[in-house]
Amino acid sequence: MVTESVDLQRILHGLTYKEFMEISVKKIEETNEEMLNEDEKKLYNFSKLNLHRINRIEKTYNVSDQICEQITKITEPQTWMVLTEDWCGDSAQNLPYIAKISECNKNITLRILQRDKNLDIMDQYLTNDNSRSIPKLVAFDKDGIELFQWGPRPAEAQQLVIDLKASGMPKNEYTEKLHLWYGRNRGKNIENEFVDLLKSL
Repeated sequence: MVTESVDLQRILHGLTYKEFMEISVKKIEETNEEMLNEDEKKLYNFSKLNLHRINRIEKTYNVSDQICEQITKITEPQTWMVLTEDWCGDSAQNLPYIAKISECNKNITLRILQRDKNLDIMDQYLTNDNSRSIPKLVAFDKDGIELFQWGPRPAEAQQLVIDLKASGMPKNEYTEKLHLWYGRNRGKNIENEFVDLLKSL
């Protein structure tokens, strides 16, 4: 945990969820796929697929009474910063839930920072002290003091990835299994983890 206060104004100048989505859609619409190299095409295709994932979650997910009850107990302003990129599959499977959960309380301000434009901030919140894994959510109070961190994925999903990697499974195969897990879980674990984090404050 980072104990000193952060530059909250810089974070607050980040993107709203709506702005992040608008930029993502515009980028896809304005990209000429024929002009991309192989690596760029991969990211482009990931971004397109992620939009479909996000749209599905936005249409089907309703915040549960359990998490909404916990969120409404927040009486002081909080800023939730999410470091991410639109090509990130884990982001597509988690960010829509985070956005809807944050809407349960006007005391929560959600801001999104694009990781690769904010590596100095990202490097303060590495996973296992060495990985710029995203999405990464960090919550701050009104003075910029850190309250909690979450990410890059629910603990059960993280353990699944660790176990499948250890088994020697190729990345494309364990990634497919990860997204099957997300599809079955439908945001239940992220809700439960946020309830626990908020109860601990």
